[in-house]
Amino acid sequence: MQYRSYGSLGYEVSLFGMGCMRLPRIVRGDHAEVDREKAYEMIRYAADHGVNYFDTAYGYHNLTSEEVLGEALEGGRREKVKIATKQPFGTMADLKTGSGKNILDNARRNLEATLKKLRTSYIDVYLIHNIGAYCWEDVKKNKIIEEYEKFRSEGLIRAIAFSYHGGYDCFREVLDFYDWGMCQIQQNFVDVEREATEEGIRHAGRKGCALVIMEPIRGGNLAFPPSQVKAIYDGYKLKRSAVEWAFRHLVNYSEVSTILSGVSTMEQLKEDIEIFSKPDMVAGCLSEEEKAILAKVRAQYESLRSIPCTGCEYCLPCPQGVNIPQVFGKYNDGVMFGTFEPARRSYMFQTRGRQDASLCVECKACEKKCPQHIEIVKELKTAHEKLKGWVE
Repeated sequence: MQYRSYGSLGYEVSLFGMGCMRLPRIVRGDHAEVDREKAYEMIRYAADHGVNYFDTAYGYHNLTSEEVLGEALEGGRREKVKIATKQPFGTMADLKTGSGKNILDNARRNLEATLKKLRTSYIDVYLIHNIGAYCWEDVKKNKIIEEYEKFRSEGLIRAIAFSYHGGYDCFREVLDFYDWGMCQIQQNFVDVEREATEEGIRHAGRKGCALVIMEPIRGGNLAFPPSQVKAIYDGYKLKRSAVEWAFRHLVNYSEVSTILSGVSTMEQLKEDIEIFSKPDMVAGCLSEEEKAILAKVRAQYESLRSIPCTGCEYCLPCPQGVNIPQVFGKYNDGVMFGTFEPARRSYMFQTRGRQDASLCVECKACEKKCPQHIEIVKELKTAHEKLKGWVE
């Protein structure tokens, strides 16, 4: 297993970190739960084969992921690994009163629940989950970081961090605001010019902040390339799986501390461990020719998008709260990658947040503002039918 420094915190972590958001599941009708025996086996196998970094969150698997991880690591493994877990601002906030005191009380209560689930007295890295422009001002106003500092002074957590989905400008603002122990961002070769972008990777490195990558396989989408993409890979002299190509894009950056990948089967886990144990999985591992191949692959994926939405957001705000660009983005991902399963799971969270296409009342205010002249109402119906139905 390859290891890298974890920013300035003084220890090394496995370059592959096991994500615990996609553990094996048992689905019964409209209900799903973690297949605990399989999950225990996989987590223990990872810990016994060089993986010393595990990532989970308060809400994963209907609030059970932390519990499963804690149970799996009992018996001596906990002391050998680093655990990162996250609490979203939304689980702290009392939206009825807006009371800062209630928010901080909730934050502490949730942390205490997390410690019990993980069966540990401390968390190595505790993240404010999914910081973004929509909540950043509230995070500052309610002094969430200061509360995390109290947790650290009490020995309940050891490093303060944040996870982020969104553009570079807000990412840089958040990163520069505080001396974070770690930042966690979505990146992969398809998103290299979106989300926090390559410049975000570089900026984290300049600050000496540990950088953790999530969604390196785009929710599993990049593991099964369509024939047009596979042909590009097959034309290269070295034969690699699509998964390895995606990982190598990120391994190439020296600023990256660890790369998370959620695994659902033992076969996936063993493949990931094998890939990250190769001697050439080091910073600078991509040649210029290989970078050009990934650029071709990215362009081929982009050409497969169905709805010509550029994400300009001119259609917003929707009077009903529909986040139109997000709906179209998830639908395009399903078309582009040839599977709607990861997109459906993501859409479930959008539905819970009351931003999904089912809320459209066909007022067509959005269509008057769309520079691409998309038939938005029609396309929202199409997207919703393909995206609904995930069972969590």
